[in-house]
Amino acid sequence: MLARTARRTLADTRTLARSTSTRTHTVTHTRLPTLQQPAFTRTVHSATTTMAPNDPYTAKAQDDASPQEKITELKNIIKETKFGMLVTRSADGQLHSRAMAPASHKGLVFQFIANTDSGKFDELDNDGNVNVSFADPSSTDWASVAGKASIVKDESTVKDLWNPTIKSWFGDLKDGVRTGEPGDPRIAVIQVIPSEIRYWVKTRTSLGQTVEVLKGAVTGETAAPGHLRVISGSDLELARKEDA
Repeated sequence: MLARTARRTLADTRTLARSTSTRTHTVTHTRLPTLQQPAFTRTVHSATTTMAPNDPYTAKAQDDASPQEKITELKNIIKETKFGMLVTRSADGQLHSRAMAPASHKGLVFQFIANTDSGKFDELDNDGNVNVSFADPSSTDWASVAGKASIVKDESTVKDLWNPTIKSWFGDLKDGVRTGEPGDPRIAVIQVIPSEIRYWVKTRTSLGQTVEVLKGAVTGETAAPGHLRVISGSDLELARKEDA
């Protein structure tokens, strides 16, 4: 009697184990399809393709034109502003800017006559990467020139760029050497060769620009009353060839 009871208990235990194993297997099998990766990927892809640009102004203002048109527009901005802000970096990483009038921008190579005893030359020795910016408040046109600066101390180059008013910035120190003339050892040329130029040119009148901005404030539509353009690579090469 006791032996039969033990056998039934053992049989019941085996049946329960098989039943539990079956149920566990069944549950595991039915959960797997919910982890399919493609459905998740499609959802992310759909969200990405329908997402609005984070900078709608730039997207709307960006516009291309012929190389010649861009070169002409940029030269007009420089002509109207006359002065640019030359930005250099100090050894401790500080950015310093100062207003300077280009003695020449022939071929879109910017040349400035400057005093070698000024702090900007120490900064150029530290880092030749510079920026020159121009802004015309009357039109709101602007240009930003990114490039590499070098120092030219050749007297013939200084003479080519010289005009009598430059002497007033150096003065004659009455030592027969630092005379404020082209042969003055303090005088050198900072030459900036651009790698890229970005500029913005207005396409609306002042009234039209105001109307577009106010309209955007009311409707939520992005205002872009002008074109944002880039001059680089082959465009810069063309400018240098034209003025060669």
